[in-house]
Amino acid sequence: MKISINSDRIKQKALELGFHKIGIASAQTQTQVDAQRLQAWLDNGYQADMAWMTNPKRLDIRSLVPDVQSLICVALNYYTPHQRPENPSLEGDDAVREYAKISRYGWGRDYHKILHKKLKLLANWVRSQGEGIEARYYADTGPVQDKIWAQRAGIGWIAKNGNVISREYGSWMFLGEILTNIELEPDAPHTQHCGTCTRCIEACPTAAITEPFVVNADRCIAYHTIENRAEKLPDEIASNLQGWVAGCDICQDVCPWNQRFAKPTDVAEFEPYPENIAPTLAELATISDEEWNRRFTASALRRIKPEMLRRNAKANQIKGS
Repeated sequence: MKISINSDRIKQKALELGFHKIGIASAQTQTQVDAQRLQAWLDNGYQADMAWMTNPKRLDIRSLVPDVQSLICVALNYYTPHQRPENPSLEGDDAVREYAKISRYGWGRDYHKILHKKLKLLANWVRSQGEGIEARYYADTGPVQDKIWAQRAGIGWIAKNGNVISREYGSWMFLGEILTNIELEPDAPHTQHCGTCTRCIEACPTAAITEPFVVNADRCIAYHTIENRAEKLPDEIASNLQGWVAGCDICQDVCPWNQRFAKPTDVAEFEPYPENIAPTLAELATISDEEWNRRFTASALRRIKPEMLRRNAKANQIKGS
């Protein structure tokens, strides 16, 4: 749809609403290569039990909004500088790992709620700019290849660990997008800046990054602690948890871009709930359903059910994990 709305006006409105980065991609830039890469990843079984990744709509953005012309891509920085306490060395027969590790994404309020609120406001504003304008938003809630579109919109580049990295914030960003039938001036796609660095690949204790830019979820600690509903974790995962009970930040923590350019967020809701910084494995291994419900109110960690959290904590208490 041709309509007199300037891309710069949309970007300014997004910044006013608190988004940290915004870029625009043309829906026409989706290629057959995108679909082929996703299909190859699925054919390898790298999605593990995440059946929603096989949704065919993910292969064609027009299956969501048939007359989509542009994607307004946004990012929110969620980094806070808090550090987890170090566990003692596990050398010796009596060594015990004390602290549990929770991924930074889950330290504060559920990011879905924050992103959706801002995206709804932006989408409503876009619709108000003219009759017949469509604007449908997503934030990790629909069959959209968020990272590909974020790179295409100039937000950042897809790194070797599969995360999107920006020059300003590293990879500590939540992504979202608005699909619209307005034809907007697109931004230039972001260029690659991982270079020859392989720190993320080398640091992964389960070799989940099978090759640069390819992650096998079935070997990923984050997948198993968050998505795996089995009563027992695979031995090769359980023995390499290194304290992680909810997600895993290893590949992000070792990234030079994150070490040099991470900036504290100005979104107060992303500040950690105190209990998420240094919980002990002992308390989480026996956490009651009632205490889980109290502690993780309005948290993205509610996806990790209490029996899963207990399972993850107990697996870490086994010697060698």
